[in-house]
Amino acid sequence: MTADFLAPVILSIEIAAVSTLFVIVFGIIFGKLMAGRKFKGKVLVDTILLLPLVLPPTVVGFLLIIIFGRNSHAGQFIEWVFNQPIMFTWWAAVIASTVVAFPLMYQSSRTGFEAIDADIENAARVDGAGELRLMMFISIPLALKSIVSGAILSFARALGEFGATLMFAGNIPGKTQTIPTAIYVAIDSGNMDMAWLWVTSIIVISFFMLAVVYFIRS
Repeated sequence: MTADFLAPVILSIEIAAVSTLFVIVFGIIFGKLMAGRKFKGKVLVDTILLLPLVLPPTVVGFLLIIIFGRNSHAGQFIEWVFNQPIMFTWWAAVIASTVVAFPLMYQSSRTGFEAIDADIENAARVDGAGELRLMMFISIPLALKSIVSGAILSFARALGEFGATLMFAGNIPGKTQTIPTAIYVAIDSGNMDMAWLWVTSIIVISFFMLAVVYFIRS
């Protein structure tokens, strides 16, 4: 019973951790690119980047199947490189979690970058700092609270992802079965004891994550 309980928990944490790494990188890059800038079509770009936050997870899963499925160019290329389709794999779960968690990181990092005094960044540019050096040693440190908060919220969101993961990665025990999908199967099969254990575990982890975010922001 211990092994059956721990497998989805460990897998969920691994998937959420890897997803969060991707989310941090892309969230910081896009957050910095969009912060405080005005250009034609910005609203459209911003809306697209935030869209996974409001779309039903099943819609996200459907779009991922269309984009990475065996009939798509991306899916065929991945299958040619790795000799297997990406659907119903560990990496499919990572992709699904990354997509649904990205808007939280993007929104938080963009807010942090927008709060930075432009005079500080301009002074660094005058002193000869390039954009990469400016971002690494000025912008990111000054926006660190927002970035860390976004990363924690993204981790919690990735940990609780269900719909997109179920559609795109499936529910394969030991491979793609995360806590949310394990809870679904346990309830469906009437195994309420295991369902309660998984529910309690994800509540405890999520509560801790939110408490850390509150502590950072206070």
